[in-house]
Amino acid sequence: MGKLFGTDGIRGVVNAGLDATLAYQVGLAAAVVMAKEKGKSRPLVAIGKDTRVSSDLLECALIAGLCSAGADVLRLGVVPTPAVAWITVDSGADAGIVISASHNPFEHNGIKVFNSQGYKLRDELENAIEEIVLSGQFPQLKTGGELGRVIPGEDLSEKYLDHLASTIEDDLDGMRVLVDCANGAASATAPGLFRRFPKLRADIIHAQPDGVNINNGCGSTHLDDLKARVVEGEYQLGLAYDGDADRFLAVDEKGEDIDGDQIMAACARVLQREGKLNGSTMVGTVMSNLGLHRFAADNGMKLLCTPVGDRNVLEQMLEGDYVIGGEQSGHTIFRQYATTGDGELTSLQFLQVLHRAGCKASELVADCKRYPQVLVNLPVESKEKKEEIMASQALKDAIAAKEQALAGAGRVLVRPSGTEALLRVMVEAATTEEAASCAEELADVIKNL
Repeated sequence: MGKLFGTDGIRGVVNAGLDATLAYQVGLAAAVVMAKEKGKSRPLVAIGKDTRVSSDLLECALIAGLCSAGADVLRLGVVPTPAVAWITVDSGADAGIVISASHNPFEHNGIKVFNSQGYKLRDELENAIEEIVLSGQFPQLKTGGELGRVIPGEDLSEKYLDHLASTIEDDLDGMRVLVDCANGAASATAPGLFRRFPKLRADIIHAQPDGVNINNGCGSTHLDDLKARVVEGEYQLGLAYDGDADRFLAVDEKGEDIDGDQIMAACARVLQREGKLNGSTMVGTVMSNLGLHRFAADNGMKLLCTPVGDRNVLEQMLEGDYVIGGEQSGHTIFRQYATTGDGELTSLQFLQVLHRAGCKASELVADCKRYPQVLVNLPVESKEKKEEIMASQALKDAIAAKEQALAGAGRVLVRPSGTEALLRVMVEAATTEEAASCAEELADVIKNL
């Protein structure tokens, strides 16, 4: 991890760590690095954004930097993160840039770069961009006809939605669902996507972004409103995306949440039945619930676990040629159709599985039990402090003692956040009370270090 790029691009509070000057400099540097990487004097870069009030500011600054260095820009407007990845490949662009902070509050924003194949930029290229920005060794600015141009690309999202719709065969006839767009990027695409299924009744909520209401009490990180409305309206399923629509979680007919582990389990079982689950393997992370591990064992599957982050999941999928992987938080990757986690794609896949099963959503996921899991987030003052705490022998001893006390009926995971100044303590146990007690005791250890 570099000084600018974290595990999911550059993140920060706008004008308090991430500002127009930095975005302009990243645009300049990215144009230089991509021109060298692709052997072109005039690379083409696709840019999309979410609905945050700061996204316009950062978009203009990035475009100014890219065009000043001679790169052309394909301007996509408000689109989900996975749409940028897909359009980058489909349009033959040399790179794609997303302006979003995903599930974080509106005052945060971020810059994430995809390569021409739709994958997150590899470390060497991120480091090369960082080196230019931090050293201040910027290229000579282009003049005259060598300046980059901005190409309108807002209509390309329709091709992306056609692609998503083509990934399932069912018309979803008879289904009635409620869709929460988190006042984010899905607000621009989900209505059009579900119109492609006229026999499906999909009611849309939280799709009136005003720049500051993204993820605010709605979306995949705040399910309470969706749960209440699903039960009150007697919907079969609630669908929830996050701010940039790369995550998808669901709510069953009883108002209970269905997490990413359960969604992946239901889809993987169908893939296995159809002979499409390569190696009988799905890829999760160290945060995958114990219930998913046991589901895999009970159904003759393997579950490979990576460090947290869909980038790590994808790398493992590519290495082993696996077709499905994901995170409990709702990032699910269907490698046949996408190069990154895609919330809208995943929701279609899950809807088709449910439609064909002919049962209630609660019944579909019942055999992938979720063991109580408690997560405590602890703010820390700096990256250096995170590293110091993680290296502490006192913390290691405390974790070992808790793992021994759980005696195989649970687990403990303490890890630094890759995108925020936090340490995360996760404990899984037979009961919520036991997990909470263990997590709080570990939190107290950390606070005293």
